[in-house]
Amino acid sequence: MMAAIDVVLRLAAWLLLAPLLPGIINKVKAWVAGRRGPPVLQLYYDLGRLWRKGVVLSTAVSPFHVGGPAVAWVALAGAALLLPIGPGWAAVGFRGDALLFVYLLALARFCTAGAALDTGSAFEGMGAAREVSYAVLAEAAIIAALLALSRQSGSVALAEMLTPSAGAGAALLAVGLFTVLLAENCRVPFDDPNTHLELTMIHEVMVLDHSGPPLAAILHGAALKLLIFAVLL
Repeated sequence: MMAAIDVVLRLAAWLLLAPLLPGIINKVKAWVAGRRGPPVLQLYYDLGRLWRKGVVLSTAVSPFHVGGPAVAWVALAGAALLLPIGPGWAAVGFRGDALLFVYLLALARFCTAGAALDTGSAFEGMGAAREVSYAVLAEAAIIAALLALSRQSGSVALAEMLTPSAGAGAALLAVGLFTVLLAENCRVPFDDPNTHLELTMIHEVMVLDHSGPPLAAILHGAALKLLIFAVLL
């Protein structure tokens, strides 16, 4: 019973803290640019507004257009539970959970890109193609980083692999993971989450036809993914 309560509390912490990180990033970016910027809690307001709205669907889409973002959100929540946050172990952990972690991230990307392709739009198809093109390199880097951590710790459990370490190897690994964080979360120089320019849109172009709760699931999932990689660092 206590274990189940611990899992629920840790999951709630992940879900509640996730929208805060993009708000802090946007606030700092606005401050650096000399602007006031949106409130730190802006994403919370946006998610609440989207959950109250209805869903507008094209006649060309299938149920996967709505189900894909939901599955992606569940996959990211599952990946978050495998990572230790703060003191103590992860909410869910076992030998070999690092492999499941990689597969859950890949599943989330597949569902998001598949939901974009389901619209039949060439514009969203272009964004999905760009997304998976970056994923080929990013996933290879994640796997290489996890292999290095596994070799160093002698374990394939994330809780043991992510124990603090120092040295030149750890610094190089951190730089590599930070680069993956930028690529996976649509950050400059790979992408700009605030742009609507066709030549630079990757993630944003895939969600143009989503609305209501599915769009809320995508936005919250993106924030959760950003927090996952921040904790992974």
